[in-house]
Amino acid sequence: MPAPASTVSTPMAASGSDPVRAAEYWLDDYGVRQAWQTTRGAGVRIAIIDTGIGKGPVEFEGAVAGGTDVSGQGTPDGRTPVGAVDANHGSWVASLAAARGTGPDTGMIGVAPEAQLLSVSVGFGSGAQVPFTKQIAEGIRWAVDNDADVINLSLTTNTADWDESWDDAFLYAFEHDVVVVVAAGNRGSGTTRVGAPATIPGVLTVAGVDPQGRASVEASTQGITIGVSAPSEELVGVSADGSLVLWNGTSGAAPLVAGIAALVRAAHPELDSANVINRLIQTARPAAGATKVPDPLYGYGLVDAAAAVSASVPLVAVNPMGSLEDWIRLYRRAEANPAPESSTAPVELEPLPQADAPTRPASPLLPSADTLLYGSLPLGAATGAAILVALGVTAAVRRIRMARDSRTSSR
Repeated sequence: MPAPASTVSTPMAASGSDPVRAAEYWLDDYGVRQAWQTTRGAGVRIAIIDTGIGKGPVEFEGAVAGGTDVSGQGTPDGRTPVGAVDANHGSWVASLAAARGTGPDTGMIGVAPEAQLLSVSVGFGSGAQVPFTKQIAEGIRWAVDNDADVINLSLTTNTADWDESWDDAFLYAFEHDVVVVVAAGNRGSGTTRVGAPATIPGVLTVAGVDPQGRASVEASTQGITIGVSAPSEELVGVSADGSLVLWNGTSGAAPLVAGIAALVRAAHPELDSANVINRLIQTARPAAGATKVPDPLYGYGLVDAAAAVSASVPLVAVNPMGSLEDWIRLYRRAEANPAPESSTAPVELEPLPQADAPTRPASPLLPSADTLLYGSLPLGAATGAAILVALGVTAAVRRIRMARDSRTSSR
């Protein structure tokens, strides 16, 4: 069943000088504050395809540029939370990406606090009026058509395969130069291996780590499609009603990376989506627990916002996370045009000439039919005739000698 890639949350009190901002340890640990010296994401749009971004919180004032509902359960602007259980999920995700805070140095602030948000509300579970695969396909197309530069999908299907309708939708995003960031999923939610859409070539899949940078046991998973890692534990989130929570899950790691992707797009508007993704993975810091690069738990490492924005990174011609177009050509077309099966119908052949007689292996010591016909038999006949002639001649000579001897003796 499709579900958000997050786990339980707990309320968070907002008392003291600035406990909320202090709780956002990733701002310093992952170079976000340093990246803000260059850009805060102005001019970039991040589409949050999730349960909807609440209208009430002050942290979202001026942040949401537009929205839509594709579930059949929300409102046309995509701002009414959808779902009885996960209704706050979209607001939590959006707050990590681009919340505005409650003041210059207070309240929940996102990684790209000057980027704009697009709210696309979707419904999870059996109560949705529109099939989930159709919701995602329509949501992606709407986001692209409304100038999204980055799309965030904090959800998983828990299966490696995806509906064929997603081929065109994701390809539409890639062809329009959109960076698509996807959550890897969580063991705590039953995901032991990454599932779609995290398995789709070309997306940037995000795994989760704890505050010490170690792969999260419950709030992450593993797989060969992981691109980078980001915090997925002890995350701050703004609920649709404005209340604050601490929550876990790669649902939160993904929007942190989506926010950093927005910072890169703002700092380097000349770069296409492939090079934005390449900067994120090439500037990632090595993870202490990684055994290779890319690693099935950490991908290319821990994302580094400051380096992604400012480092010198060579340009690439292709998306380092793969090509969906190539995948479709190799696999979808192979499925549509399988190799023809071999025919079992009898095949008529020209009749073979009638065999004269069974043959035996030839031996150089035995005569063949040809040698008997053309050699041995004629030779035997000639030899026999010669013998008879010779015997006749001998007998005649012998009679002549006897007659001569008898005449001689009578004289």
